[in-house]
Amino acid sequence: MASVEQLHRRQGVNLVQLEADIASVRSGSSLTSIALPDYVEHTEGVTRVGALSAEAVIRDYESAAKEIEAMGTELIDAAQKCEALTAQVHDAIAFMRETATGYREEGRKIFKRIEECALFTEDVRKTCEQVKRRMATVSVGPSSDEELAPDGSELTGIAAKVTMSEVR
Repeated sequence: MASVEQLHRRQGVNLVQLEADIASVRSGSSLTSIALPDYVEHTEGVTRVGALSAEAVIRDYESAAKEIEAMGTELIDAAQKCEALTAQVHDAIAFMRETATGYREEGRKIFKRIEECALFTEDVRKTCEQVKRRMATVSVGPSSDEELAPDGSELTGIAAKVTMSEVR
């Protein structure tokens, strides 16, 4: 069996002084810098060494718990920044959709305008051909301000609105 060494309490050991010495070695912070949390209290009759050991352990646990809570606060801040960024992304997407809709509308207008111009150009071409045919059938004799009788073909578009006196 292993032998257990018994430590005998020496007279003259000042536990308060020992605690102060330990606190001074512990990088400038005292053991009492973190008060005992509300959720623990010393049991009646516990020895001073047991009480100090328990206090040291609970202080370490409490310190770690506070650091964990601080990380939670940082995580909340990061989540808020993420939410703000998400809102900005949604705004950007909405802007892109509006811009795309505007481009489609503008494209539709230009498409329609080009087709209208093509139809107008075709109408002008047909009118010019009809006017040329009418001019070829007209006698070259003295001109009068009277309109010449149409050749029997029905004119359409602009040609229907132009008279021979306007052509001369």
